[in-house]
Amino acid sequence: MAFEDRVTELAGDVYPPDGGAAERARERSLALAKPPGSLGEIEDLGARLAAISGRVPPPVPEDPAVIVCAGDHGVLGRGVSPWPREVTAAMVRNFCGDGAAVNAIAKSVGARVSVLDVGVATELARHPRLRTARVRPGTDDLSLGPAMGREEAARALMSGAGMAEELVGSGVDLLVTGDMGIGNTTPAAALVSAFTGRPPEETTGRGTGIDDETLRLKRSVVEEALALHDPDPKDPLGVLAALGGLEHAAIAGVILAGAANGTPVVLDGVISNSAALVARALVPDSTGYLVAGHLSAEPGASVALEHLGLRPLLDLGLRLGEGTGGLLAVPLVRAAARVLGEMALLEDLELG
Repeated sequence: MAFEDRVTELAGDVYPPDGGAAERARERSLALAKPPGSLGEIEDLGARLAAISGRVPPPVPEDPAVIVCAGDHGVLGRGVSPWPREVTAAMVRNFCGDGAAVNAIAKSVGARVSVLDVGVATELARHPRLRTARVRPGTDDLSLGPAMGREEAARALMSGAGMAEELVGSGVDLLVTGDMGIGNTTPAAALVSAFTGRPPEETTGRGTGIDDETLRLKRSVVEEALALHDPDPKDPLGVLAALGGLEHAAIAGVILAGAANGTPVVLDGVISNSAALVARALVPDSTGYLVAGHLSAEPGASVALEHLGLRPLLDLGLRLGEGTGGLLAVPLVRAAARVLGEMALLEDLELG
């Protein structure tokens, strides 16, 4: 079976979240021992978790895992980032060696860390934490031609889905998306513009901290890519192949597999947000399984989240990626489920 056909099959396994469970969760929240609405967005999050699980109260996630999807980018040759391509592989080794921010934060919230190589240009040594599913050693330059072929995009997507399904099968009950790829905010900006219709000046940011001149170049590259490919949002796999990265594709697969398995998926920053736009275009109901962990400092993040209809739980000025912002939101997800399950009802209080 072609990988594109497998994507279609996976998409068919995603069903709408349980709206009835969400409504029952809202009713229960109103009956808890507190003023109505006083827990704000935690109450909305509890209702979303109930819809995902179909249970009221929803189960408290006990075994979260972050999947850091990694790949390299041909567009880096245009000078959109001052960092060399080799940093991608170096950081993957750092993830495996337990020395990155994602590792430290994962420990603080009790999450597993898994790394998926779908397109790192440098050969990597085997490691228990690393899954090698390299589709190709990085993408082509999206400003000169398609970043990858349709079947390659589909294969990368299914690699992410496969890893998510494996983790869920091992007991993981909350997925967090993460990324690593020098230059990957450029394809993210292109994807956000393609799916939202917003211009590159609104979706393209400084990434790792580029200066004004490089930012102007980066925006110009995104404009060139959009003009070259004239992406059609009704053909999401085609848009992904033309403009995306292999890690963007893999994250879209993580999202679809999470949705198909009834597992909530916490998004990290702009890379994950752009991948969520791909997933939404493939399966609109997949958005109902998403939690926006935080608002990235990248401008494309707010544009993408607005289009997805998601409100971020945190706004800390983060722009690192790796899954760090998504992991920081894990305690809030747990708290939202625990509130619905463990708070007393107002009618049970002994007054007087």
